[in-house]
Amino acid sequence: QVRLVESGGGLVQPGHSLTLSCEASGRAFGGYAMGWFRQVPGKEREFVAAFGWSSGYTYYADSVKGRFTVSTDKTKSTMYLQMNSLSPEDTAVYYCAARDSIVPRTTLDEYAHWGQGTQVTVSS
Repeated sequence: QVRLVESGGGLVQPGHSLTLSCEASGRAFGGYAMGWFRQVPGKEREFVAAFGWSSGYTYYADSVKGRFTVSTDKTKSTMYLQMNSLSPEDTAVYYCAARDSIVPRTTLDEYAHWGQGTQVTVSS
């Protein structure tokens, strides 16, 4: 079982930046692929980014490519999502997720472990 705890959400003005954290526990960090998803009330949860330890490659949704960056710190068992040039369309609850595989995927049903989510609101 992998336990995931997100933090770092909040209210930010358009054009500004925010960094989310996802601290993992319960299984050796680096032994599973991880991802970020987001959800707006009334809409389906959507893919944001996925990171694979085997390749070290990160996949991004087109809507965030060039603005969002995933990084990791193995010493802290933490994955980060650096979000730049935020717009009101980025407002959502952001979730961290982990697979029972080292291969990253972009679909949410491929992820077995989820955090509780952290709210990001982009507004002036």
